Amino acid sequence: MWLNSRMYIATVPNRSSPPAILLRESFRDGSKVRTRTLTNLSHWPAHKIEAFRAFLKGATLGPALSSDSFQVVRSLPHGHVAAALGSLHRLGLDSILAAKHSRLRDLCLAMIVGRLLEPRSKLALVRSLVEETLSSSLGEELGIADADEDELYAAMDWLLERQPRIESALAKRHLTEGTLVLYDVSSTYFEGRRCPLARLGHSRDGRFDRPQIVFGLLTDAQGCPVATEVFEGNTGDPKTVPAQVKKLRERFGLKRVVLVGDRGMITSARIKEDLKPAPGLEWITALRGPAIQKLVESGALDVSLFDERDLAEISSPDYPGERLIVCRNPLLAEERKRKREDLLQATEKEIEKVAVATRRTRRPLRGQDRIGLRVGRILGRFKMGKHFKLDITDERFAYERDQIGIAEEAALDGIYVIRTSVAAETLSPEDTVLSYKRLAQVERAFRSLKTVDLKIRPIHHRLASRVRAHVFICMLAYYVEWHMRRALAPMLFDDNDKDAAARRRKSAVAKAQRSQEAERKAHTKLTSEGDPVHSFQSLLRDLATVVKNRVQPKDRSTQPFEIITTPTPLQQRALDLLSVSHRP
Repeated sequence: MWLNSRMYIATVPNRSSPPAILLRESFRDGSKVRTRTLTNLSHWPAHKIEAFRAFLKGATLGPALSSDSFQVVRSLPHGHVAAALGSLHRLGLDSILAAKHSRLRDLCLAMIVGRLLEPRSKLALVRSLVEETLSSSLGEELGIADADEDELYAAMDWLLERQPRIESALAKRHLTEGTLVLYDVSSTYFEGRRCPLARLGHSRDGRFDRPQIVFGLLTDAQGCPVATEVFEGNTGDPKTVPAQVKKLRERFGLKRVVLVGDRGMITSARIKEDLKPAPGLEWITALRGPAIQKLVESGALDVSLFDERDLAEISSPDYPGERLIVCRNPLLAEERKRKREDLLQATEKEIEKVAVATRRTRRPLRGQDRIGLRVGRILGRFKMGKHFKLDITDERFAYERDQIGIAEEAALDGIYVIRTSVAAETLSPEDTVLSYKRLAQVERAFRSLKTVDLKIRPIHHRLASRVRAHVFICMLAYYVEWHMRRALAPMLFDDNDKDAAARRRKSAVAKAQRSQEAERKAHTKLTSEGDPVHSFQSLLRDLATVVKNRVQPKDRSTQPFEIITTPTPLQQRALDLLSVSHRP
């Protein structure tokens, strides 16, 4: 593999001493041709040097230089390290962590890049860094091939102390006065119960048998992460908002900002207690179902408005000084109708088993409490209790659908209401709706953090500080990934023509459309250049085949040298898009 490199033997004059005979490699770095010295061959006999020179020019191996003259003693996957670490340096994230180079900073960089390349425990990461068990060039590139897990834990503590300053630097880079700030929360589960942050709560992972933490993520309008915060696992979403308001106002120094959060986050209580008392702080959120139903009952919302349009702005005395933008999405209405019917049928199937149990001749189910407990578990699982009328006695159980209640809910299918304090002169109704829909960017970040790429879960750390540092490291890794994805979008299934996609959208309420180029890539699985389309992870795996080979001449008096695989055209395109080099 190393023989494909562009190597040559150079004779360098050395004044009164014999000339130096050097094995060199030339390579192109953008528009420049660079050269590096691989090893010194001055001590070789002349006939052996000439044989090697001839071989490098294309001649076959002669007796003076056989294929046994060199040995590849180690090959380390390197291209993906060069891509991720180079992107991190290009973004200046290393300087944001600390202005001066230090071992602690390098250890943190290793944890960030390691989370991108192959998410794993800190102990497993150490095994991949140290000389004896190297699995990539990351440890060598950062000069930490002698690290141990205690050093990584110390680096986590060091990084956590700098989190406020690092987040402030990111906010200064990505947030400006009057900007949109997206905020959402998620949760992830623990293995173990000894961390003080670990609490039983509403699990978004479906792991109700495990304690969890709640963590929030602040991003800019495009979904680029700026800050994260960890809360105890039983913390409700609205209770995380005050800390974010304080962070935006005090730490980031933003006087005018529009906070976008979902309906379960920015509630009426939070608006009254935290947002309205902060001058210059606006918000965009949405109403819950009961609040929408109340608007209909009061006459403020007329469902017939949507016979010919999908968006209308209304007002209500219940929301003084605020704008309410009502939207109806027919596709969403159809989906909600289908889902409700599926849940109703699934609920009926299970509660019918309870009804049958009360009618059986042998050991029938008896007791109002026992029957009610079984039925309650079923209704709690499917969340359909509001749509059934139940008749439970000590000896019988009967049920039927509440058709009136179901019809009232169905009348609002596909309708949602955006609630905002932003003036119409600043954001039109359509732009307000699109701003709220930007929360999908944060949801995409959570998918990457938790499942697709970075695998933040499960968490094994016992100390609260280490848990916070772990989440922060994952956020910084996503920061690098977010920028890499944007640069690599032409090679990925990601949509690399957002403007064209926006033009294809029929209205603010309609479902987002992908650009024709993105649809073509998804259909043909080929880029516009005819190369295979990658996912982010498969492209990293492809780049990992660019390896750093450690070559040891059989003549032990010659020092070993390294030869890096020449990238394929596809790999080189990825490196060019990232503006990084695979060379040291």
